[in-house]
Amino acid sequence: MDTEIIKINKDDIDEKLMEHAGELIAKGELVAFPTETVYGLGGDALDPEASRKIYAAKGRPSDNPLIVHISEFSDLKRIAKTIPPEAKKLSDAFWPGPLTLILEKSEAVPDATTGGMGTVAIRMPNHPVALDLIRKSGCLIAAPSANTSGRPSPTEASHVAEDLSGKIAMIVDGGPVGIGIESTIIDLTESVPMVLRPGYITPDMLSDVLGVEVVIDPGIIAADDTRKPKAPGMKYKHYAPKADMVIVDGPKEKVLQKINSLVIDNRQEGKKVAVIATEETKESYDADVVLSMGSRRDEDSIAQHLYKILRECDDLDVEKIFSESFSTPRIGQAIMNRMLKAAGHHVINLD
Repeated sequence: MDTEIIKINKDDIDEKLMEHAGELIAKGELVAFPTETVYGLGGDALDPEASRKIYAAKGRPSDNPLIVHISEFSDLKRIAKTIPPEAKKLSDAFWPGPLTLILEKSEAVPDATTGGMGTVAIRMPNHPVALDLIRKSGCLIAAPSANTSGRPSPTEASHVAEDLSGKIAMIVDGGPVGIGIESTIIDLTESVPMVLRPGYITPDMLSDVLGVEVVIDPGIIAADDTRKPKAPGMKYKHYAPKADMVIVDGPKEKVLQKINSLVIDNRQEGKKVAVIATEETKESYDADVVLSMGSRRDEDSIAQHLYKILRECDDLDVEKIFSESFSTPRIGQAIMNRMLKAAGHHVINLD
């Protein structure tokens, strides 16, 4: 299959090109497109064959649910069995935006889209190209991240092409994304609202809107959680570079010393080593490759650079990666959730 790539300016959308992209979705083809979080791999959410194509293109386990992307709140009526008041409160506060709601699914949603679950994950993206594609396709669009399953998520169209060129009909290149990590997922089907995946929308923000404490699923931080995944990313290894990755956590000076010691040890074994650092610490390391995630004073920058840096490690053919920990105040939990999965939960904790 030849993959067509079209460039779209989000501030001046080419209607004709987007109509072509929408027609492909409507015909059951797959189209990758930008959202504010990462690039998504889109297909008709209500067409089981389109969902099966998504799983096949990504090499994704078929019990890992897909997120359905909508453009209007009224679309919920088509795919949710009931719409609890909490859904309205959260959508009013955060949609369009990086928040996914888990609701009981209607009969219109095929099991192929939900990984066999009786629930469906839904969000309204905050990106003009994504919203235009949904509307022009006339479909609700199921869209996981547009990467090979397990690899770092794509934040640029070139990342999508690297993984999926030849496997999908089209890539809509809308430039680099804004946030750089996937949406927060909250389950509204239980008695207590529960975050199943941390993201840019924090538990505190959700609690403020709902007026109740929003809890965090323990599976988010468990290294060996084997339950059937209720939301994308809960069970399987995600975001991983090709090289073995280790996170070193602890006081700054101890982390610097430990990582430099590990670099020396691995170099003596003939390995090419990368260190993931910050603007504040990058000059303190002597490795084959030192990559900065940005300044610790700018959490958004760290999130934006995460996946790009992991892919850069692949491009540079490093064999071992040592990374600082990024427990930043606001979205540090979301950043570390991705890094822990990328490292297979391999962490060295220093007292």
